[in-house]
Amino acid sequence: MKDIASKTKLDPVTLAVIENGLQQVCNEMDLAFVRAAFSPVISEALDRSDGIYHRSTGELIAQGELGLPVFVGTMQFGAKAVIDRAKDLKPGDIYIVNDPYLGGTHLMDVRFVKPFFYRGELFCWLSNTGHWPDTGGMVPGGFSANATEVEQEGLRLPPVKLFKQGVMDEEILSIILSNIRIADQRIGDIKGQAAALTIGEKRLTDLLDRYGRDTVEGAIGELKARAARLMRARIATIPDGTYHGESYVDSDGVTDEPLVIRLAMRKEGTELHFDLSKSSPPCRGPMNSVIATTRSSIYLAIKHIFPEVPINAGTFDPLHIADPKGTFLYAEYPRPVSGCAAEVSQRIAEAVFNAMVKAIPDRLFAAPAGTSGNLALGGHDPERNRNYIMYVISGGGYGGSAVGDGISNGCSTIGISKTTPIEVMEQYYPVLFEEYSLHEGSGGAGKRRGGFGVNYKIRLRRGQARASMVMDHGRTGPLGALGGTDGGVNRVTVTRDGRAYTPPHLSKDQNIEIGPGDVVAVSTPGGGGYGDPLAREPELVLADVKRGYYTPDQARAKFGVALAGEPPAVDRAATEKLRRGA
Repeated sequence: MKDIASKTKLDPVTLAVIENGLQQVCNEMDLAFVRAAFSPVISEALDRSDGIYHRSTGELIAQGELGLPVFVGTMQFGAKAVIDRAKDLKPGDIYIVNDPYLGGTHLMDVRFVKPFFYRGELFCWLSNTGHWPDTGGMVPGGFSANATEVEQEGLRLPPVKLFKQGVMDEEILSIILSNIRIADQRIGDIKGQAAALTIGEKRLTDLLDRYGRDTVEGAIGELKARAARLMRARIATIPDGTYHGESYVDSDGVTDEPLVIRLAMRKEGTELHFDLSKSSPPCRGPMNSVIATTRSSIYLAIKHIFPEVPINAGTFDPLHIADPKGTFLYAEYPRPVSGCAAEVSQRIAEAVFNAMVKAIPDRLFAAPAGTSGNLALGGHDPERNRNYIMYVISGGGYGGSAVGDGISNGCSTIGISKTTPIEVMEQYYPVLFEEYSLHEGSGGAGKRRGGFGVNYKIRLRRGQARASMVMDHGRTGPLGALGGTDGGVNRVTVTRDGRAYTPPHLSKDQNIEIGPGDVVAVSTPGGGGYGDPLAREPELVLADVKRGYYTPDQARAKFGVALAGEPPAVDRAATEKLRRGA
């Protein structure tokens, strides 16, 4: 495409129209997937993404605005894995793949990859990823907290043609359905995923018919070059030097010890170099990260910092990531990886934020909640006489920043996924949500405080079920920045027969058996505070107390504010001592 781009002269209006046209193709695929999918995790929680990829390199050309940021990087690596293995391509072929080690995330993120032909010639690839509620394995929902090898996490698919010239291969489908739970419910997701690519095929054909192959390819090359130039211009604003960041994973779910992500970020001119080689070694449990997810985590972190840079392969050209071999951030077969995309990816982004806040504090923020709060509940509903798997994604607080307090109950760092409406979950599954509220007090203290997480309680109404969860920030809260304190931690309590149970690993456990009347209660983390808490305006602290966000005791300890009926001032030394011990 580079040769065509250099020969094709594009006026700015045409370039802008084609750019938006490519984006619209992806957006329509996103919408078609959401509307056609059966599973609430896709249709309601929006855990999916669609994009267009280069015909030989797999590089990202465009991605839907409604897609998860963590898939921006991984899907181009996944497309390349298919390209390297594809044979005898025909129009209408669709490959299915979920192998984490081939440009993936975890097994539940299933990718469809389709060659797109224009007038008989391969032009590009269309691809999407959807989170399936189950792909087999040890526990319903796939989020095994105790897995020690990938086979225990579910069915692993290499790139195979599920559709051949538009016709589904019933033999491959039967193999898939024979190895997953609630198989009868997957056909809706499969057909919806394929239909989204068909929509993309039609819309992209229309765009090429209107502007011509050479003009569109020229625009794609120019858009990539412009994204690279814009990213380099943003990087140039960072002072040269090496900056260090750290973050921690509670445990791997098997060994109850924290995992450490240590990042050295070197900025030279208009390039950024990332070194994660000092991080913890590979772990026994499922918190290893495949290299595609590790790279994508850095990409999305930088995009959070420079959101104005458009998304395509050029965005990543100035970002150089050394393979962190010998660490848990470079998982190789058969290491288990179910927590890599949902949890470890967010710790990697947090390490980037922690390093960058030292370099460009005015553009940065304290750490967000940084967990997807993955909770799966699988069982049998005797009233409807059918099995089910309920999958819950929950929000948390964002970190404070130079421009204001963090928002509460925001989506995770890695995506735009939202919690499925509780009314929908109560309709689909035999559960009752007894509480859904702000996790008051969870926002980290700072001149600009962190946002708050949420509390929710789920009561099982009938039948038997098994609960499994892979969450994080149960041991330590999201990091504060520039003197701000860390956000509140994640908490899980399961009440069975009136007795409370707390997972030994705090945020990770599996196969917890529950019956009618038993309750699963979760509190998600708040965001970190930004800046010195003692510099926060007293009227803002008092307003938070009046709203119930902090108790008077918390306000005194965290912010040093005298409340009504107290002496006009609080001893700052005593307050600082209290705050550090809080």
